[in-house]
Amino acid sequence: MSFFPAQTSGTYYRPSFMGGFRFFPPVIKALLISNVAVWLIIDFVLSPFAIGGERIGGEGLLTRYLALWPLGDNFYPWQLFTYMFLHGGFAHIFFNMLALWMFGMELENTWGSRKFLIYYLLCGLGAAISNVLVAPLIGQVGPTVGASGAVYGVLVAFGMLFPDRPIYIYFLLPIRAKYFVAIYMAMEVFQGVTGTSDGVAHFAHLGGAAVGLLYVLVDRGTLPFGSWLRGLTTRHEEVPLGYRRFNRTPEEVHEAKFYDIKTGQQRKGGKDITQEDIDAILDKISAGGYQSLTEDEKRILFEASKKLH
Repeated sequence: MSFFPAQTSGTYYRPSFMGGFRFFPPVIKALLISNVAVWLIIDFVLSPFAIGGERIGGEGLLTRYLALWPLGDNFYPWQLFTYMFLHGGFAHIFFNMLALWMFGMELENTWGSRKFLIYYLLCGLGAAISNVLVAPLIGQVGPTVGASGAVYGVLVAFGMLFPDRPIYIYFLLPIRAKYFVAIYMAMEVFQGVTGTSDGVAHFAHLGGAAVGLLYVLVDRGTLPFGSWLRGLTTRHEEVPLGYRRFNRTPEEVHEAKFYDIKTGQQRKGGKDITQEDIDAILDKISAGGYQSLTEDEKRILFEASKKLH
């Protein structure tokens, strides 16, 4: 099934050029590169080589130690994470990485890189634990590989954050994201319970989706521990302008000063802000990114952006 999210509709808000929207934000880029690199190295570069008569690549030594095995002699704790970076073939990695990019880039741009990375890894871990506990009960005793569990978590978060965004199936048939996700989850439950499509870790997919659902509910405050979770995932995080949440004490709010750029906004030292100053800041962002700005320049840009919305 082919699908692609539309770029504008429903509750989705695309930040302006001042918000630094990226089609390949840092974590997504790192995950794409690392997954593809691991697949190429294991399946092609190391495949011809062997140690003690056992191949290193392909389905050999590395897969035996890095893929996720059921609890037993072949299971090692690090497999709960390493299995996410192994894939069973070109189609497997292609569709996983395509879905990760299509749905994940908007989550990372919305949440920030730190929060998205923690979310992705937690969903992958939840998928692994679910598969380890459930797979043996339904007779699946082989190794599990792939980022599908974490990607299903990303899909759930996308559906919850942008529920009315149309997704085009086969690039023709539009369906709202919330219905698309619900149908996908129902299919996974049916296939997992009935045992259809043997060889697919359906309960790993469901485990990743369940962790993603709980995470978003906690983050929204629907469930407890929301403040703790936000503190864990946003500490020292540079979130793109337009998405940032400002947490201030009552004293700081009381002492805050506001300036209107149309009536003589001033920077530190008393100099008036001009359009040339704004243009210089935008040029600096273009050259070195938002993180290259000083605190004074960020404040000026934030005030200017409020006048544009």
